[in-house]
Amino acid sequence: MAVHRLVPTVWHNVLGSVPPVLAVGDGDTVITQTLDSGGTDKDGVRRWHGPNPMNGPILVEGAEPGDALCVDIVRMTPIRDTGYTGSVLAANVVEPERVRGLPPRASANWLIDREAGTVRLEAPPEGLEDLVLPLAPMIGCFGVAPRLGQAFSTATSAENGGNMDYRGFGPGCRVWFPVFVPGALFFLGDCHAVQGDGEIVGTGVETCFEVEVRLSIDKARPMAWPRGETQDAIFTAGNARPLDQALQHATSEMLSWLTGEYGLSITAASHLMGQVVRYEVGNVYDPAYTMICKIEKRWLPRPRGK
Repeated sequence: MAVHRLVPTVWHNVLGSVPPVLAVGDGDTVITQTLDSGGTDKDGVRRWHGPNPMNGPILVEGAEPGDALCVDIVRMTPIRDTGYTGSVLAANVVEPERVRGLPPRASANWLIDREAGTVRLEAPPEGLEDLVLPLAPMIGCFGVAPRLGQAFSTATSAENGGNMDYRGFGPGCRVWFPVFVPGALFFLGDCHAVQGDGEIVGTGVETCFEVEVRLSIDKARPMAWPRGETQDAIFTAGNARPLDQALQHATSEMLSWLTGEYGLSITAASHLMGQVVRYEVGNVYDPAYTMICKIEKRWLPRPRGK
C-alpha cells in the first residue's frame, strides 16, 4: 500500500463534488498538515478563510455509491505551539434568562507543550492559574461528498459527515462514511488539541496538526450515517437539529448495524441497546447537532460470518 503526502495549495469551506487534488488506492495512507479553523497555518500565516477550511478532496479509486469509506486515524501530531478558543459559553446551551448576563463573545489563546503533551491558557483568569490539560487530539470536521451534487458548509454536518466535533474522533479510531459519489471524495481539517463534549464555547482548542490517515473501501456495505470503532466500543453518529432528531439518526443506525451485521433480531437488538447503550454529545453549537450512540464491545455478539 502506498503512502502519499498531500501538501495543499487550495482549501475548501464545503464538502462537495469538487475536483480532487489527490487520487489514492484502496488501503493507501495519506499524510497532510491542516490549517486551524480560521485558516491560519502552523507558522501563523493566514492561508485561507474560515469556517474550517478542508484539505482535499482525496479520490479513493474504486469507491462507489453503496460502499463505505473506512478512515483509520493513525496519527495526529501537533505542529504549532498555540491554539485558540472561544471564551464564553454559547447562548443556546444556557437558560434563556442567563443569556443577557453572558460577557461579549471573545477568544482566548492557549499554549501547547508538544514535548509534555499538555495544553494551558496563556492568560488564565483568576481560579484557573493551575489548569493544565492533557493533549487529546481530535478531528473536528471530516467526511465525504454528499449525494446529488450537493455541497454542505464546513460549519455543519449531515449523513456524509462534516463538522461533527466529536471528541472521540482521535488517533486509534476507525470511522466509516457512506459513499455517495464515485471515488468518495474525502475531506479533512479543523483539528483540535482538546475539547469538551458539545463544543459549548463554539470551539475546541483550535490549532494545526500533521494527520496520518489510512483510506480503505468496504465494498457493498450500505449505511445511512457515519459509524465508528475504537479498541473498546462501536458507535454511530447522527447529525441534525433538533437534538432529538440527531439521537434518532444515531440510534437507527446502531439498530441497522446490530441487525444487519451482528445478526440480531429487532427485539434482541432492542434488549441489548436498551440496557447498554451510552449516548455522547458531539456538537450542540453548529447548525446541525451531533449525537453519538455507543456500545462497548464486551456486550456484542460475534459479527455474522466471523
